[in-house]
Amino acid sequence: MTSPRLAEPSLEALRTRLTGDVILPDDPAYDEARTIFNAMIDRRPAVIAQCETAADVSAAVLFAREQGLDVAVRGGGHSVAGLALNDGGLVVDLRRMHAVTVDPEARTARVGGGATMSHLDRATQQFALATTGGRVSTTGVGGFTLGGGSGWLERKFGLACDNLAAVDLVTADGREVHADEDENPELFWALHGGGGNFGVATAITLRLHPLPVLSFALLMFPAAKGNEVVRLYRDFMEAAPDEAGGGLLYITGPPEEFVPEHLVGTAVCAVLITCTGPEADVRRLARPLLAPGPEVEIIQETPYAELQCMLDDPPGMRNYWSAEYLRAFPDEAVRRFCDRAADMPVPTNSQHVLFPMGGAVARGDSSFPVPWRTAPWAVHPFGVWADPADDERARRWVRAVREDAQPWAIGRVYLNFIGDEGEERVMAGFGPENYRRLAKVKAEYDPENVFRRNHNIKPAV
Repeated sequence: MTSPRLAEPSLEALRTRLTGDVILPDDPAYDEARTIFNAMIDRRPAVIAQCETAADVSAAVLFAREQGLDVAVRGGGHSVAGLALNDGGLVVDLRRMHAVTVDPEARTARVGGGATMSHLDRATQQFALATTGGRVSTTGVGGFTLGGGSGWLERKFGLACDNLAAVDLVTADGREVHADEDENPELFWALHGGGGNFGVATAITLRLHPLPVLSFALLMFPAAKGNEVVRLYRDFMEAAPDEAGGGLLYITGPPEEFVPEHLVGTAVCAVLITCTGPEADVRRLARPLLAPGPEVEIIQETPYAELQCMLDDPPGMRNYWSAEYLRAFPDEAVRRFCDRAADMPVPTNSQHVLFPMGGAVARGDSSFPVPWRTAPWAVHPFGVWADPADDERARRWVRAVREDAQPWAIGRVYLNFIGDEGEERVMAGFGPENYRRLAKVKAEYDPENVFRRNHNIKPAV
């Protein structure tokens, strides 16, 4: 698609109002500026506003409205549906707004709207503090948190949104608004899972927790042992303390020194146990899972920020993923999960994931619009590949995993884990009562649905 050409006087006015840069289709930096995580997405916005301040964001939003341009908001750019970009519209690019300020005494971090997990984790690690973050270092903190925020530390510290203390955002009419428990409390409630529907988050404040040490155990088994390992892992996690997190993943054996040659390039069943304690604790926790005889056994302490990089994918990969949250994971569900691993595109960077929930997640505030928090298990088919010839094969596999899980699915889903799956799926993600309440907040702060490139909540009439 060819991006529309805007009048030079209007563009010059925008440049004058912005501290940051205005990138147009004929600029040398344009293609790099519009590149996002999912290489399947190829969209050509008319304007990319690289904002450096909240005032820049306000100016960009107002310019888009004056010019009749669709608005997209880019933080980390990790949306699988490519919602950080549009065709022929304006992109509010927050990446230059990535400062993180830690208050170690108050145990809070003020995080710029364009910061990634790497920015946050490395800033808090200096003070032996942390909060629940995404499972890869390049995820944007803002979109992750406002969408609910599921990560390695959630069983101990709760979802990211459970740790949300305040949000500063620019609304559809260009206003700068603050929301916390006392100021704009209904908006603050909506931001605990309602995503980017209500404005552009220019900064968020998160509560932090002491994390002096983190340890993990990584165990790898041939895929043929998967059924035994998954059942053992299920029983282990259902009795595990809150300090234990992680997940079980079918992956392609990576070409690393620690992986036996016969497993490289083949499907392997991997167990990752994270522990908010020392190595001795994770060794004790992992003992029951050693019975099937893992061919890879790595147990050690590591900085949290390094763990967050462990599953980072290389840039330029194609992506398609989804999820189902389950009320139970009986033996028949295990069998289906393991059988479907045989259909996972291999060798690719795809992951066939089982996440344990529970702990602090299940005990969190039930009034927040994240009704999936009650599920004890989540199945997350995460398709990542390089060759366009694998596109349909990967999509079919993801859909088949979801179909297999339907007998145990609760019908609610963490929307950050899915792409564009239709309006009914969005409404189901929030739950009907939450959706109606969110729609009223949307009508107050964005009545014309300017911020609609997201898992969209339509304003209440």
